[in-house]
Amino acid sequence: MELEVRHLRALCAIADSGSVRKAARQLGMTQPSLTTQLHRIENALGGQLFFRESTGSRPTPLGHSVLCRARPIVAEMQALVDEVASTSHRERGARLNIGSTNSPAVAGWLRRLRVRLPEADTTIRTDVSANSLLHMVAMGQLDAAFVHEVEGAPLRVPDGLVEHELIAREPQFIALADSHPAAAKEIVRVADLADCQWMVDPTVDGEWAGLRRIWAAAGVNPRVVHGDYHTTVDLVTAGEVVTPCQPTARSRHGMAIRPLYGDPLAVRLFMACRQDGTPAASPDELFADLTAAYMEIAWASEAYRAWLVRHDGPLPVAT
Repeated sequence: MELEVRHLRALCAIADSGSVRKAARQLGMTQPSLTTQLHRIENALGGQLFFRESTGSRPTPLGHSVLCRARPIVAEMQALVDEVASTSHRERGARLNIGSTNSPAVAGWLRRLRVRLPEADTTIRTDVSANSLLHMVAMGQLDAAFVHEVEGAPLRVPDGLVEHELIAREPQFIALADSHPAAAKEIVRVADLADCQWMVDPTVDGEWAGLRRIWAAAGVNPRVVHGDYHTTVDLVTAGEVVTPCQPTARSRHGMAIRPLYGDPLAVRLFMACRQDGTPAASPDELFADLTAAYMEIAWASEAYRAWLVRHDGPLPVAT
């Protein structure tokens, strides 16, 4: 087997993400396919490149040596691709690629950017992994990304990126069936949900660690089921699970969205872009449109609006 750039890129992705599972998602592959590819690479090089541990994968001494050689090659190839793409973009017209973890603000952000840049080809990439999106910005695959950072679980922000902080501490609410006794309360305590089954998406960076922290602080050990937050609505409305949600999340029939007492679970929201910006729009323009979109949905959310009023409205009213 001859090593190719795609093989080196896979090794870098595993090292940067810390696990084969996350690297596979970042590369658009299945985990078994990437595992098989890794074994072939190791056989070709004649040694183990990563230690497989319960917390993920970390490079062996041989792996470190290979990565030191691989990273410059991958970077040079990416620079070549970016240079060719940049020339092509200039010939075809402006192009803007943005990314985001799932947020109701994205639709409004896109709408404003298309008004601001009617001639630009604007695209959106969504991913549950904020670290993956930040990596894509650093590699030039995205111009900017709007991400959340779970309190107590810092993201790995690559060198060369500039952060524009939108909200220093956005409280995370809880979604539960409107028939649940706790739904009758204006504010729900974590202990009120001790007997509930919690739906958690373990692929969301930092989410699992943040929830375990607040459960420990409340002295509860709830039942947990792993799943995709996009598919939880029916389970929540049926009373089968409760799940954390953004305060801007839209309530559905049969669902109640409530803040948690003391706001124990929170995230930091920020937009990241490269220091050299993007030819289509300045970082300040991108951030201004994102801020306006977020303010619009924040004040439109009944539960979040009530929370903002109680906390003296730390956000300005959207215009």
